[in-house]
Amino acid sequence: MQQQKLVINYLRYDNREEIPLKYRELLKRAEGSLTFSYAPYSNFHVGAAVEMQNGEILTGSNQENAAYPMCLCAERTALAVAASLYPQIAPLAMAIVGAKKDLMISPCGACRQVIWETEHKHGQKIQLWVQGPHDSVYVFDSVGDLLPFGFKF
Repeated sequence: MQQQKLVINYLRYDNREEIPLKYRELLKRAEGSLTFSYAPYSNFHVGAAVEMQNGEILTGSNQENAAYPMCLCAERTALAVAASLYPQIAPLAMAIVGAKKDLMISPCGACRQVIWETEHKHGQKIQLWVQGPHDSVYVFDSVGDLLPFGFKF
């Protein structure tokens, strides 16, 4: 038996003014997509924005349904839009925000796996910019930092 240690490196910005302009815009676009969130059951509104390799920024928001397993998270919605419009273009970065500013908004397990497979499909890491509590932002170089043992066939 060998004991192993897993270390996750990330950046934390305590306020938005510290963030490079390019990523402030990505976060702003994710916040703008909150308008289109449909969350009548959980009242947990989430928005996402994806920066593509071609410079486009695409957005998505969570979409709930009374048949709860049919719900779509903002991250998967944004990546579905990206795959539909630009199937051969790699996503480079994703911003994820929520309407509740006192919470950290981190991708769920299903979204982590979808982001992980998208990274492997394109051979390109996707930098994640996630809302932390009270205007902080956490930056991960790849979803692998949040899902270190993702799987593929």
